Amino acid sequence: SGEFLEVNTGAEKLYGYSAEELLGLSVEDISQGSSPYGMQEAGEKIEQAIVYGSVRFEWLGRRKDRTLFWGDVSLNYVHFGDRSCVLAVVRDIDARKNAELVLAREKEQLAVTLRSIGDGVITTDLEGRVVLLNRVAEQLTGWSQNEARGMALPEVFHIVDEKTGKSSTDPAAEVLQTGKILELANHTLLLGRDGRQHAIAESAAPIYDPQSQGIGVVVVFRDVTEKNRLEQELFKVKKLESVGVLAGGIAHDFNNILAAILGNISLARGRMQTEGISCDRVESLLVQAEKAGDQARHLTNQLLTFSKGGDPVKQTASISEIIRESVGFVLRGSPVRCSYDVVDDLWFAEVDPGQISQVIQNIILNARQAMPGGGEIRITAENCRDCAGETQLLGEHCVRIVISDNGPGMAPEVTEKIFDPYFSTRVEGSGLGLAICHSILEKHNGRISVSSTPGKGTTFTILLPVGHQEVVQTLPENKPVSSGQARILLMDDEEMIRELATEMFSFLGHQITTARDGQEAVECYRKAMESEKPFDLVILDLTVPGGMGGKEAAELLLQLNPKARIIVSSGYSNDPVMAEYEHYGFVATISKPYDVNGLELILQNALHPPGTNSS
Repeated sequence: SGEFLEVNTGAEKLYGYSAEELLGLSVEDISQGSSPYGMQEAGEKIEQAIVYGSVRFEWLGRRKDRTLFWGDVSLNYVHFGDRSCVLAVVRDIDARKNAELVLAREKEQLAVTLRSIGDGVITTDLEGRVVLLNRVAEQLTGWSQNEARGMALPEVFHIVDEKTGKSSTDPAAEVLQTGKILELANHTLLLGRDGRQHAIAESAAPIYDPQSQGIGVVVVFRDVTEKNRLEQELFKVKKLESVGVLAGGIAHDFNNILAAILGNISLARGRMQTEGISCDRVESLLVQAEKAGDQARHLTNQLLTFSKGGDPVKQTASISEIIRESVGFVLRGSPVRCSYDVVDDLWFAEVDPGQISQVIQNIILNARQAMPGGGEIRITAENCRDCAGETQLLGEHCVRIVISDNGPGMAPEVTEKIFDPYFSTRVEGSGLGLAICHSILEKHNGRISVSSTPGKGTTFTILLPVGHQEVVQTLPENKPVSSGQARILLMDDEEMIRELATEMFSFLGHQITTARDGQEAVECYRKAMESEKPFDLVILDLTVPGGMGGKEAAELLLQLNPKARIIVSSGYSNDPVMAEYEHYGFVATISKPYDVNGLELILQNALHPPGTNSS
């Protein structure tokens, strides 16, 4: 019935009642009182003791002062003469039980902490067998906590050398042997259960109990795959910058020499035509020399892409048009086919059309050369509404261009170096094409990446920032014909350029005055104004070592005459001043080297801008 028949003094002390008081109570009165420590559960325990002879359990009791405590209860079915009853022995285990609860809470807190850590954590026992894995370790290894428990560490944590592919030493075994903290070597790969590979940084350390006795090993590791990729990208950019420092200086000086060569060739051909000199053999040699010079000019322009600065002249343009024009130009007459999948509402992009066209052409040219017998290129272009996680674009929105071919593909070791300057798989290749693509995209705040599978083809992915202005339509203009003689002032620090310019301008029917630096040019311009015979046009070399350059000279000339028409000239075709010449007061640019025909066209536009009367 749960009523008390006899109690000892231990019960009196435990519950705080006298013997008389306890004999007037029942089991319910000295229990916590609610499920699972109420009268119903107590009755069930008593019934079990009667049926089975004895039963033992933990119970939450209540003292006279209403405080609760944990008790270890043993019920035994006994007989006293002709009377049967249940003997209950209760032992106070409150201190132990509370310690267990505290320990359980600490264990739970530790488990929650371990599962929340961003690094992978694996612990082992003294035999190197897995005891615990946290959530990150489960994700990277592919093994769950329950599956991995009791397995040897190398079975779960399978690591190999990235370069050799050989299995690495078991870190738990080494720590247990040496008793020292172990730092994992670089270039270590973790092979997951699902076959995925993760570059990791790892350390292992012994675990000690409060008595400083070793009880196991803890292995802590993190996935550094993305970190390594970003470091490689940064290293690649640094290499391009290093190439730029060298290329900028060499190409500038070479362009000056090339300007004299090409200028004299074009001048010679022009004089032969105007003076009626006919010599097919000489004409043929000059044409070949001019072609060689044009190739050299193209090479220096490629080198200058790497030079410091070189900001693209951006405008909002139709990427779809740039793609189709660039592809058509490269594949004309080729057995390679190209299909397009471009969304109808493709956003306009903020780009330098000429530079992006160069990117597309270089990629398509590579694909064409990889498939000499013919093949297929597929180009898709779409709007991307969440680019922030992919690259530091000017905004979250961008245009994604994917160019895929079904050529022979590339091995992983080739793919890793594909954007490196001067790396080429072709004997006749310069190794600059894709490096230039990378450099151009960096300067556009965009991104280019490549993936390739041997035997299955190659895919390039390009991301470009979205434009926010109206599309600039470049319409053909009717170029006015030069009319009469113009007074032109040219400043250049190279004597051969000044001599060449004198010949070229004279050939074109203009009167030319030359100056060696900006200070001399400003003085010449001032004297011409005072003599009431001002110059119609001024051409200033941008860079003058040790002297005043074109930018500073232009500022002084515009102070003398705010309407002065000034052209900036440079061997650095990608110089920021060349890219934004109007911002500095110039009306046009001339990139060295230049020939007679190109020079004449620029002079016509500068002397007779569109919309003016050329008579």
